[in-house]
Amino acid sequence: MSTHGQDTDSFYAERGFGKAAGFGRRPVLVIVDLQKGFTDPASPLGGDYTELVAENRRLVDACHEKGAPVVFTTVYYDEAPAQAAAVFQAKVPSLLVLKAGSEWAEIDERLGMEARDTLVVKQFASAFWGTNLGPLMASWQADTCIVTGVTTSGCVRATVVDSLQHGYRTIVPRECSGDRAPGPHEANLFDMNQKYADVLPNDEVVAYLESLPAQLPAI
Repeated sequence: MSTHGQDTDSFYAERGFGKAAGFGRRPVLVIVDLQKGFTDPASPLGGDYTELVAENRRLVDACHEKGAPVVFTTVYYDEAPAQAAAVFQAKVPSLLVLKAGSEWAEIDERLGMEARDTLVVKQFASAFWGTNLGPLMASWQADTCIVTGVTTSGCVRATVVDSLQHGYRTIVPRECSGDRAPGPHEANLFDMNQKYADVLPNDEVVAYLESLPAQLPAI
């Protein structure tokens, strides 16, 4: 891809985009919507994210080893006729399969979620919007938010933007987010790396987590 005959990467770099924000010392892993409604191909919203789930499990295991907080988000809707997310549902009617109490609302068991992890229920794209994630991050004295999940162009991107706007160093492990098509996936990884997050190989993010001292609870 080029801009007026110039390579896109160099075009952005010459204008001061895409610098690295780096890692902090108190990370939180936020896994966005890796629930069965998205990771089971039998779901109308689902796809085969086997490799993505396996890469996320590496992060979960590393966080558990160091005591770093892990947050799983899920999106589901109850049966009430009046929904705050009615417009979102009108735009994407297939969201209506995500019923409270259904298997599609459950976190994929391959991720190894444990009782010490936190479940955040959301009804919109961002994991921060209308949830308690912001106060939780503050209570943990977090300085770094590692964002993964699905979809790259939707809920992952919305969470990344809000993470930056909350003042967190924001990391997106490249192999740990996915989308329904490669075009939106790659375009949004590129754009997030230019403006909102450091998009890095998962090996680098796992190595960072493994290098940390054991995390003590925030006082």
